[in-house]
Amino acid sequence: MWENLTSVLEGKVVRLEPLARRHEEGLFGAAQDERIWRWMPCDASESPETFHAWLEDALAASGAGTEGAFATLDAETGKPIGSTRYLALRPEHRVLEIGWTWLAPAYWQTGANVEAKLLMLGHAFEDLGCLRVEFKTDALNERSRSALAALPAQFEGVFRKHMLVRGGERRDSAYYSIIDDEWPEVRKNLERRLDVVRKETA
Repeated sequence: MWENLTSVLEGKVVRLEPLARRHEEGLFGAAQDERIWRWMPCDASESPETFHAWLEDALAASGAGTEGAFATLDAETGKPIGSTRYLALRPEHRVLEIGWTWLAPAYWQTGANVEAKLLMLGHAFEDLGCLRVEFKTDALNERSRSALAALPAQFEGVFRKHMLVRGGERRDSAYYSIIDDEWPEVRKNLERRLDVVRKETA
């Protein structure tokens, strides 16, 4: 199993920290927009109890070494603004997935997601030695699919009736990937996009 799967990853827009119970109150506050959860397998924001269960599940998976969950913080204020994870770990093949990603809508289009992906992909390819990083999303989630295409990640197809979500709704999942050969160009593209956002907000 990979060591230091969820090291602290420092950026200028966001800071990714290993998810911990101290993040719960702030994250629950950040999670209170229904748009965040529309395409997720569940709506963790329904109540403090459902959010606590979501957090405990994420912490248990991280503790077991089957996933690596992060809290996404505003780099300037330290305020929790979302979460993301490494999951579907296959260290014997040097492959993992990035998913369970969400941000408070106030941080959409601010460079937060772009930098979080830059940090996580950099850690995966440069520190963990990954050959492939995968992503999946609901095939109907055009916003997420556009964001993945903009990385750019390679679209690899749709797994039909792949998951049952939100109490039995059938979900088709669109799969994307980035491989190590593509990472240098993806990194340059993400850095360019961050520079544009910084200039627009300066």
